[in-house]
Amino acid sequence: MTKRLLVAFVFVALAVASAKTYSVTLLQSSMVAGTELKAGAYRLNLEQDKVVLTNGKQSVESTVKVEQGDSKFVSTTVRYENEAGKYRVLEIRLGGTKTKLVFD
Repeated sequence: MTKRLLVAFVFVALAVASAKTYSVTLLQSSMVAGTELKAGAYRLNLEQDKVVLTNGKQSVESTVKVEQGDSKFVSTTVRYENEAGKYRVLEIRLGGTKTKLVFD
């Protein structure tokens, strides 16, 4: 029983360690994966083609297309689209990296 628990813990630790974490600030209320997020600072966890945005108890998961730019982005920026008076996140460019996350 102890071995199983230890093995399960190791797998969970490896899964968490493989996720990359960034900070992003939404300047206005925004829609992500059909969920409205309030303006504020969010923790962004990226694992392959999945992103999770978390602010306190609020969390939303979405699939993204991960693209690489030609050079590193100077700062983290969010690109929006206005749909019927609500802003929807189109992409996030992660500062200090060449990574661009494109939302469906």
